[in-house]
Amino acid sequence: MSAKALTSIVFCVAAATLPAHAAPYEKLTLAGPTAVVTFPLLHMVETQALSQYTDKLEFRLWQSPDQLRVLLAKKDIDFSAAPSNLPALMANRGDPVRLLNISVWGILWLVSRDPTVQNFSDLAGKELLVPFQRDLPAVLLDTLLDAQSFAPDQAPSLRRTRDSQDAIALMLTGQGQHVLLVEPTASLLLSRNEQQGGTPLYRVQSLEAAWKKSFPAEAELPQAGIMVNSHLAGDLGLSRAVEQAYAHSAAWCSGNALECAKLVHRHIPHLPVPAIESAIKVTRLDSRPANSIRPQLEALYQMLGKQNPQAIGGRLPDAGFYGP
Repeated sequence: MSAKALTSIVFCVAAATLPAHAAPYEKLTLAGPTAVVTFPLLHMVETQALSQYTDKLEFRLWQSPDQLRVLLAKKDIDFSAAPSNLPALMANRGDPVRLLNISVWGILWLVSRDPTVQNFSDLAGKELLVPFQRDLPAVLLDTLLDAQSFAPDQAPSLRRTRDSQDAIALMLTGQGQHVLLVEPTASLLLSRNEQQGGTPLYRVQSLEAAWKKSFPAEAELPQAGIMVNSHLAGDLGLSRAVEQAYAHSAAWCSGNALECAKLVHRHIPHLPVPAIESAIKVTRLDSRPANSIRPQLEALYQMLGKQNPQAIGGRLPDAGFYGP
């Protein structure tokens, strides 16, 4: 055998022992809350959507925005679902995170035991359970109620609960009559109430529907999407891949609500499949790159800046903030 032929054989054998691709990251961690914005992330994990970038794609559930901030600061997570104001706040405080997309445009629902309550304006003089303190839903609710022009002594009284589960418990035991909840907790409340044979509960109106009537010039509410942590924000190729994979998974979830619900239940077993499916069907899940909807985001940030400047860090984010 000639030396040339032998060299060719050695090269082929060596090439055959190399991996098919060299994934640049040993592991990538996605994260999100128990909310519809998270569901496409779970589909990405199950389908290993980022296989060209890592052989190990994981998911981590977070329980509160405060916990998310800690996980981001410790670099324990790489990409996360988040309310749209949080990455803006972090970026304006000097942490160069970026917002990749917005996918949730409607997720807050008013649920009531009173069949005469048809919209938020019917809450005059009534108590509303609110499991939000300082985060985005609380600011949006305060802004919406201010626009309802209630008589001075007829503004709804807001009863702040510890969390959504506390609000659900109060509703199920009859200690609350009206509540504002994020999906899928609104669907979970309706499901549990039906199972327990309680007096009827009504899905009254989404905050987003009420918002469109009160603020027609700013009808769209870009409420939640996916952000990239600062240590990976410079990898634009990866960010684009995440944004595209998420959009694909979001479209799949919207078009396959039952299958998506079953997938989510495998990861979050305490959520029943019917409640998850209902949440998907009533949520506007429409993934769009953040740089393509910068005007809508800036309109929201400007409103938040007037209502609560601390919610976004006192100013609009720089142009480079809007990804992917």
